[in-house]
Amino acid sequence: MQKRWKWWVSLLLSLTLLFAGCGAAKTADNTAASASSSAQGSAKAAVQTSVPQGTISIKMLDVGQGDAILIQTQEQTVLIDTSDVDERDKLRAQLAKAGVKKIDKVILTHPHADHIGGMEVLLDGSYEIGSIYDNGMPSTSKLYLSYMKKAKARGIPHHALKAGDVLDFGGGAQFKVLSPEESLVQKGQQKGYKHDPNNESVVGRLTFGQFAMLFTGDAEKEAEASIAARYGSELKSQVLKAPHHGSKTSSSAAYLRLVQPETCVISCGAGNDYGHPHKETLKKYAAIHAMTYETDKNGTITITSDGKSYEVKEEKS
Repeated sequence: MQKRWKWWVSLLLSLTLLFAGCGAAKTADNTAASASSSAQGSAKAAVQTSVPQGTISIKMLDVGQGDAILIQTQEQTVLIDTSDVDERDKLRAQLAKAGVKKIDKVILTHPHADHIGGMEVLLDGSYEIGSIYDNGMPSTSKLYLSYMKKAKARGIPHHALKAGDVLDFGGGAQFKVLSPEESLVQKGQQKGYKHDPNNESVVGRLTFGQFAMLFTGDAEKEAEASIAARYGSELKSQVLKAPHHGSKTSSSAAYLRLVQPETCVISCGAGNDYGHPHKETLKKYAAIHAMTYETDKNGTITITSDGKSYEVKEEKS
């Protein structure tokens, strides 16, 4: 009797474990299937949002010795940098020529005057501004403090960018931030930190379908080396916004080999005090057989793409 009782207990335990195992396996299978379905759905959503709609227009504005790049998609208007203080009238004229009244996003690569000097124009009430983005680095620059104060007074949202952030420009256009790294931003926010504004520039890669353009602010060789080490061949872009106005302090040969630009566009003022663009840089661009355009010679440079191909138009040639 005792042996039979033990036998029944053993049988019941075995059946319990068997059914529990099957249930766990089924649950695991369902979970995996659900995760797979969710991942596929996310991938499809990402593909759908990145499909180019219509065309994108990128204008490197002729605003003298400084940067101001106007990007217009089917849904948004974006301005990267605002040129210098003494070029404000040129910036206003160029925006009027493009029919701009509303700017969804203003991206300021770093707080040097030739990149943020036109913020006074944007914040005087003539334009509707959606959001302002910069590199998140504090600055004692009077221009920086002034625009921050006015933007706050107008209730315009301010955001700090770091590597890995992705901005939606609408119409299927996306802007992936490559620099500065979060660790650099954190260092830059510490009291007493010695800033290197050029190498703290916001650098980002804009994609629109199969078209890509790399925006570089005034990033120099130090920042280029860091970006190259982290992104490698992902930097490849048909168009390169020449770093630092074509200065020899930027556009290292190793960096150019990764970007492989077909076209380089340079923003600089005629007869500027810095000698931009430097001959050394132009030789590098020629060595990789890249077409080169300069605002001091070609006026406003307009790049248009349908997401498959692109064309470049000069205001003057």
